[in-house]
Amino acid sequence: MNFLAHIHLSGENEFIKIGNFMADGVRGKQYQNFPPAIQKGILLHRAIDTFTDAHPIFRQSTKRLHSRYHHYAGVIVDMYYDHFLAKNWPDYHPENLDLYANTFYQSLLDNHSLLTTKTQNVLPYMMEYNWLVSYESISGLKRILTQMDHRTKNQSLMRFATEELITYYDEYETEFSLFYDEVQLFSKDKLAQL
Repeated sequence: MNFLAHIHLSGENEFIKIGNFMADGVRGKQYQNFPPAIQKGILLHRAIDTFTDAHPIFRQSTKRLHSRYHHYAGVIVDMYYDHFLAKNWPDYHPENLDLYANTFYQSLLDNHSLLTTKTQNVLPYMMEYNWLVSYESISGLKRILTQMDHRTKNQSLMRFATEELITYYDEYETEFSLFYDEVQLFSKDKLAQL
């Protein structure tokens, strides 16, 4: 799962959303340095990642990409799944995606001092290119994948990954839909435990 899914799976608490969003930059027990709701978001993120990586539907989605993208296959499928979530957003949330994204960006700005340095550094780019909404189109997704590829010195080949998305579009959308139903239930249960 990528940014949009992680935020959405956090429910409506803005601090859980923030924790879930920035969790990749928080190592080991560093999460304990944050306020309790942000800690919950970080722990939820980790649980979602573990659930996702082991899930047979997600693994089926990555299998098509392994020969070309190797260990980046999972990252690419995360991005594909965010595309389908954005594209089908009205099926998952009553609020317009633009408004949802802008509210989240504002929440990050309002709580800037609570963010990791990595998150603080990425926020201007995220807002400028409106990442959360740009996932909705294949061209927007391609732009983000290309930016990610540049960060790997073009070793990942992610700039080409919309080719497989287009080729297997229906299969990926079906897999996303089935998987997302399950990860929503998992996340709701996990949040109740935290």
